[in-house]
Amino acid sequence: MGTFISGVPDLMEWGLRGPALSSRRASTLRFVAVAGFLVLWSMASGIVVVMKLFNPIFLPGPWVVIGKVVEMGVKGQLWAHVGATMERVAVGFTTGAVLALLLGIVAGHVRVVRNVVEPIIELLRPIPPLAVLPLFIVWIGIGETSKVGFITYATFFPMFLTTVHAVRQIDPLLVRAAQSLGAGSLQVFRLIILPAALPEILTGVRLGVALSFFVIVISEFIGAEHGLGYLINDGRNFFLVPQMLGAAIVLGLLGYTGNALVRLLERRLLRWQSPS
Repeated sequence: MGTFISGVPDLMEWGLRGPALSSRRASTLRFVAVAGFLVLWSMASGIVVVMKLFNPIFLPGPWVVIGKVVEMGVKGQLWAHVGATMERVAVGFTTGAVLALLLGIVAGHVRVVRNVVEPIIELLRPIPPLAVLPLFIVWIGIGETSKVGFITYATFFPMFLTTVHAVRQIDPLLVRAAQSLGAGSLQVFRLIILPAALPEILTGVRLGVALSFFVIVISEFIGAEHGLGYLINDGRNFFLVPQMLGAAIVLGLLGYTGNALVRLLERRLLRWQSPS
């Protein structure tokens, strides 16, 4: 209760959710959560061995999995697979983000474009990405282009929809007020539309980042010689469970890092939301 409340937004946040945690305490809670998960995993692995529930090879302990990741990293095997996955994710996500943001901003601002584009988007959006992967392979082969195109397709829709919604929810009075004061189209976009829509746009970008790491594994199951998805599929074929789990953990860490980078960008671009 001795925490200083600097303004009305902080007071409202305090009343709704309680006092904000310090960064040190939040980091401690995250560490405890991860440590607790590893302890539970270790206990489950030990119970399987002691009680002989099934073959222990199918549930190795966390230290076995981490040791396998370290071994592949020391031998240099891991980095080629990480590099291949990151290259595909970077190209596919960037392409999808550029297309979604450009088309979403125009569609959200211009009603004619929205009426033309939205029916097509709503027709394609319910189709699961896995259902169109065979089509990508038939159309453009099993090379890198199909994998990048698959990621672009999967990540485009959430970013497009959040961008359109972000632009549409802007108060038109703000736009009219700026225009009445002599602001041109470029100034209205830069000073009104983009700042107001940016929080929701960045939320869509976070969804796109997570989804790109989700679908890359599927695309690397087919016709790939490098990549974390290839490691998982290779481990499945030869019952190399530590390799499977290790590649999955590395993939999760990469996704977590990507989300953290977007959150960092969000804090820097949206400093006006939390002036304190």
